[in-house]
Amino acid sequence: MTLPQTFAFLIIGAMMVAFIWGRWRYDVVAVGALLAALALGVVPPTEAFSGFSDDIVIIVASALIVSATVSRSGIMELAIRRFAPNISTPRAQLILLVVVVTILSAFVKNIGALAIMMPIAFQMARKSGVSPSLFLMPMSFGSLLGGLMTQIGTSPNIIVSRVRQEMTGQAFGMFDYTPVGLALSIVGIIFLALCYRLLPERKREDSGLDRAIEIKNYTTEARVIEDSAAIGKTVGDIHASADGQAMITRLVSASGQGRTPLPDAKLRAGDILMIEGDPEALDKMVSQSGLIFSERRGAATKDAADIGIIEAVIGETSALIGATAQELTLFDRTGLNLLAVSRRDQRFTERLGQIRFQNGDVILLQGHLKRLPELLREWDCLPLVERGLRLGSVRNGLVPLLILLVAMAATALGIVPVAPAFFAAAVAMVLSRSIPLRDVYAQLDPPILIMLACLIPVSDSLRATGGTEIIASWLSMTASTLPGWGALALIMVAAMAVTPFLNNAATVLVMAPIAATFATDLGYAPEAFLLAVAIGAGCDFLTPIGHQCNTLVMGPGGYKFGDYWRLGAPLSLIVVLVGVPMLMLVWPF
Repeated sequence: MTLPQTFAFLIIGAMMVAFIWGRWRYDVVAVGALLAALALGVVPPTEAFSGFSDDIVIIVASALIVSATVSRSGIMELAIRRFAPNISTPRAQLILLVVVVTILSAFVKNIGALAIMMPIAFQMARKSGVSPSLFLMPMSFGSLLGGLMTQIGTSPNIIVSRVRQEMTGQAFGMFDYTPVGLALSIVGIIFLALCYRLLPERKREDSGLDRAIEIKNYTTEARVIEDSAAIGKTVGDIHASADGQAMITRLVSASGQGRTPLPDAKLRAGDILMIEGDPEALDKMVSQSGLIFSERRGAATKDAADIGIIEAVIGETSALIGATAQELTLFDRTGLNLLAVSRRDQRFTERLGQIRFQNGDVILLQGHLKRLPELLREWDCLPLVERGLRLGSVRNGLVPLLILLVAMAATALGIVPVAPAFFAAAVAMVLSRSIPLRDVYAQLDPPILIMLACLIPVSDSLRATGGTEIIASWLSMTASTLPGWGALALIMVAAMAVTPFLNNAATVLVMAPIAATFATDLGYAPEAFLLAVAIGAGCDFLTPIGHQCNTLVMGPGGYKFGDYWRLGAPLSLIVVLVGVPMLMLVWPF
């Protein structure tokens, strides 16, 4: 073994130990590994930053924006209410999410299927009161299993099909992968449904300050317009849309007469509803029930780039104290809309515009972001931490989902590669104003992207220094002493082990010819060995860096690097124990 090869193995080994130890954050570890590789000459200076232009970084960054935009549209909330209204236990929710993403991944790119389902996972987690981390990693693993079922499900399947055609003149068909892939998907789903508790419940690291000042009792005012879908619905129906996180506290008819908001009271055109709850539940209740915010008028109803929402506390010397929004003619004078008010330990009975402000009240104002800071200073109001509140924002409904479906169709048909397709989808969502331009960069996860960009040249150092050839030679010598089933298992396990450092496509390109040549030399048919490589390369359950789906859920799920093996190691063992006999049964050699 040469000195550069020794350095490459040592750097990668030390990096993995640091990742599992968890003393330093994963992006810091990745940066340190890249600097060490540069210092020791393992990575040439010209290749040091090649990872920043790699397709994987573009795919993950674009998918984060796409998923956030689909979530913002509210279309997934409607889908939950329409197709799964009564699924409320975490286990049932997890089974539904994993099954759907697994099936979708068989026919579209697995990262696209995951991007569609992630917003639903967040909604379900909120509904059942658990962390999204309970769902996201099992969904990622399900997407990897689903990709094994068809030729277009994952890149390794396409590559081994080409290798088989070069060797035998016949490529694998679209559904030649299905018997083995379907068996692995079924046992994988069963395992995830039974053993998901192996995964520790995590929360995003950046949620501490947000949660420290979280306010649950905002009061807002909504109105039933003439053509509203809420007409004829009961108060209980409206409550159901907020999953118990918001409630109607007062009901006023169009004539100004108060009505008791009993659960069976039906809504009529012109009714005014006083609603209390946390901002997200209020937003969900109003947007999904066909209501409008009574106090929202004029320019602030447009989801333009310069329109936003600020949450602020009224100071003790504020000019707002003792006045109401109506008396101040707030919108006419400033162009701002008062969306909601919160006062500690108090429920309001008066209408929103008639609430007299007090010291310490928390208010939600919507208007031009350039004017808001100046007005808050003038009124002696202190802005709170930015929490991405969407109360009163206008959503584009189906537009983000249609953009994503077009991108996924283009990749499935081979018209456009995945990276340009998802990048174009993210840009289209910004141009269509499905997500405000100011929110785009907030959806990216810089530590994840930095980690990926730094690890790509470090991982490639195995190939560049000839380390992969050493691995291939060792595999050939070891496998030649084993029976057929043992050699098949070794090839699959080796592909699983190498994938985090080469990515799945590179693993297949390196190992498929080795496996096929090895099988031919021993007089075996190559098909089972090629598929063993594809399965091993497509099933990286041990790290967040071998497949972009695992990387995509790392930030939103708040996972640590070492979390993946907790659920992934037993699942990998199951894949080997089920996959090897299934390959021998379907593709006898």
